[in-house]
Amino acid sequence: MQHAVRSRAAIRTGLTPVPRPRTPSVASLMDADALRVLHRAARALLDDLPDLADRLVALLQEQEPAYRAVITKDPTATWQEAHRSLRHSVASLLDPRGAREAARRCSWRIGATRAEQGLPLDALLHAFRLGGSLVWQRLIEETSRTAPEDVRLLVHVAADVWNFVDEHCTLVADAYRQTEWQLARRRENRARLLAAGLLDGTSRIADLPEAAQALGLPEQGRYVVVAVAGRHPARSDAARAAAVAHGTRVHWHAGGEVDYGIVLVGTGDDGLPGPEDAESGSRAVLPGIRIGVGTPVDGLASVGDARRHADTALDICPAAGGTVRLADHLPAALVVSSPELGRALADKVLGPLLRLEPADREVLLDTLTTWLDCDGSAQRAGERLYCHRNTVLNRLRRCEQLTGRSLARPADVVEMTLALTARRLLHD
Repeated sequence: MQHAVRSRAAIRTGLTPVPRPRTPSVASLMDADALRVLHRAARALLDDLPDLADRLVALLQEQEPAYRAVITKDPTATWQEAHRSLRHSVASLLDPRGAREAARRCSWRIGATRAEQGLPLDALLHAFRLGGSLVWQRLIEETSRTAPEDVRLLVHVAADVWNFVDEHCTLVADAYRQTEWQLARRRENRARLLAAGLLDGTSRIADLPEAAQALGLPEQGRYVVVAVAGRHPARSDAARAAAVAHGTRVHWHAGGEVDYGIVLVGTGDDGLPGPEDAESGSRAVLPGIRIGVGTPVDGLASVGDARRHADTALDICPAAGGTVRLADHLPAALVVSSPELGRALADKVLGPLLRLEPADREVLLDTLTTWLDCDGSAQRAGERLYCHRNTVLNRLRRCEQLTGRSLARPADVVEMTLALTARRLLHD
């Protein structure tokens, strides 16, 4: 029959034998034997835990540099941690279900504690893997000593042992990262509170060293506060980069409407932007972004004063955007620092002008402002206003008649300049 005929090659070489899978009864018997061998060796390890912990600490000191300082600083605590972890690991081999949660809690505590202490995560994971390797090695050594013929059975439980090690490495890493995140949040919140206290001027002298450390700034130094405000992206990296030069030491504090930069400056160029626009005395660094630069102060204890200076500079800054240094606009700063007096001055000096018809009023005020910006030159003012110099002079004479001030008298010019500034800045 055809199905009974073999090829010559098959007859010559024979059929390749196919291994038969173990039947469930054989597999269960081998697993039971493997568990018996595992439990016998694990009980012996429990009796010898102190020596096991000694070996693990010695391995850590030899193979993991990050642990050397830890062991030197507190050898007893390190040994107790190793002993506790090994005890839970071996107990889990004997009673996986009963000992599982206690072992997990132990690993979690170790991960959280080491994160708080600043031990590198790689070093911690290496320690757990060394512990797993040590337990596995001692299981084999104990079985080889008491029943060499049973060593081969440990192969059937190797996956369980190493799965346990992997599970706890993952667990300790999760605990470490979660604790690290919580610590970072606490540090950020603390730094924010300390920076807010400095900017508000409510910091205690006793808090200054901690504030210096948290913000990465020296307690004694020369500081300027920069205030950044405006529509999106007022608090973007681009706005902050426009406010403070790259490489300058600064701590940024995000506020509801305004961001504040506490900037460490030197005695010379401070790396901060300065005014360039000849008319407004400001420079529009980004559309809609307003930057106020305060005057320098000495020490973190004076940052509150520097913040008030920056706020004053920000009040002077045009609504369209720009950068204003307070030191370059001190007369305007005097006006915005006392808005009630500024409005009273504007009403007293410019009152007759302000009560004119709108079109007439704006022409006279614009002419007066332009003439002052042109350093009292009627010729240049006329060029800027597209009119003859005589027209400028006629308008100025009318301003003098209405206000009762003389533009030839310095005191009157100061009054009119401050009044115009008050009207521009305190338009509300």
